[in-house]
Amino acid sequence: MLKTQDNERLTRVGPGTPMGDTFRRYWIPALLSEELPGPDCAPVRVRLLCEDLVAFRDTDGGVGLVDAFCPHRRAPMFFGRNEECGIRCVYHGWKFSRDGTCVDMPSEPPDSLFKTKVTIKAYPTWEGGGFVWTYMGPRDAMPAPPDYEFVRAPESHRHPSKTLEECNWLQALDGGVDSSHATILHNMDIGDGSWLRDFEATVPQLDLERTKYGFMYSGVRTLPDHRWVRVYHFVMPCIQMRGTVQGLDLQEGYNPRLDGHLWIPIDDHSTWVFNFMYSYDPKTPLPHEQAIGVEVRAGRGPDDLTPDYRSKRNSANDYMIDRALQKSKSFTGIKGVNTQDFALQEGMGPIVDRSKEHLGTTDRAVIVMRQLLLEATRDVERGATPLGADSAVARDVRPVDHRIPLDLDWRTALQDELVARY
Repeated sequence: MLKTQDNERLTRVGPGTPMGDTFRRYWIPALLSEELPGPDCAPVRVRLLCEDLVAFRDTDGGVGLVDAFCPHRRAPMFFGRNEECGIRCVYHGWKFSRDGTCVDMPSEPPDSLFKTKVTIKAYPTWEGGGFVWTYMGPRDAMPAPPDYEFVRAPESHRHPSKTLEECNWLQALDGGVDSSHATILHNMDIGDGSWLRDFEATVPQLDLERTKYGFMYSGVRTLPDHRWVRVYHFVMPCIQMRGTVQGLDLQEGYNPRLDGHLWIPIDDHSTWVFNFMYSYDPKTPLPHEQAIGVEVRAGRGPDDLTPDYRSKRNSANDYMIDRALQKSKSFTGIKGVNTQDFALQEGMGPIVDRSKEHLGTTDRAVIVMRQLLLEATRDVERGATPLGADSAVARDVRPVDHRIPLDLDWRTALQDELVARY
């Protein structure tokens, strides 16, 4: 259970809110690099942390992220001309470079100094891992750009994507950090249902260790002839790194890979889920067809999304639930692992009332994650650097998904696999 005031503290992300100010102390993805395919391409609307912005790739290839409205008469910059290293408002021609400087003001006399006194709000950007990242906080506190392993993986070895989720960012993150639901909600072969009564195989034994970036946690399921170990990393404030379900990958002939999500608030009621996957082995690229196959299985393949990254299976059509399939094969009757997550998380409402929760033993990771976020908001309020703002503290970590013999300790057996190779 989370107190109502703490729930408000963590879920509201606009400027001046505790969580909003905390998010602004980290580099976060603003959009996919592929959304700005080339220099001087069309601008893109971006909404982050309750702020309306416009992104553009200038003539030199750099990305600008500026206020959605011109500082002159508040005309929409989305309709602006992206030309000659700047974006020009089409209302009166005021032009701004990607750092917010006004470089031309044709509506004023040539000798006027007015343009030297006007800027448009602009946030710094950096590209890595197929994402355009931005930092929206105070410049004197800006950390170095992200240095996670999935960012360092070469383009041939990785695949980024994103999906819109229509609920508050925290309930999306809650679902990602919760590992105990995986073998229940996402079961695609229910058989006679006896698996629900096998506690050891269905519900993982959780182990959690706090770190300089958040925490490392494992879910261990004991099966008749081996143990299935999944080791995750929660990186503040919104990243989950995890190994892949090897059984499914091997069954489909896939190369081993690692993946994860970043849950980025659009506003208080909607979230961008940025997804990443990358090859487990630096010597083995990630085949495009494999990446697309994984996306299809997740429910976010090319045919599953609209052009604006919304799922075609959504609350308006009850996620196209198939009740016959639910009775015979799939526990939910909903196609797509992530679509199943969305159905539950969005179905809780825009912002869930956590004061009505009753958390159990398998909710430990969720509990600790919320505690860390609350601590981070208080650190920011007192002028300290929040946990994990320096991504270098997580540069050498990687998640794991492995089967190991029953008589081995997972920490010993997998210690080499937990170290980044890129």
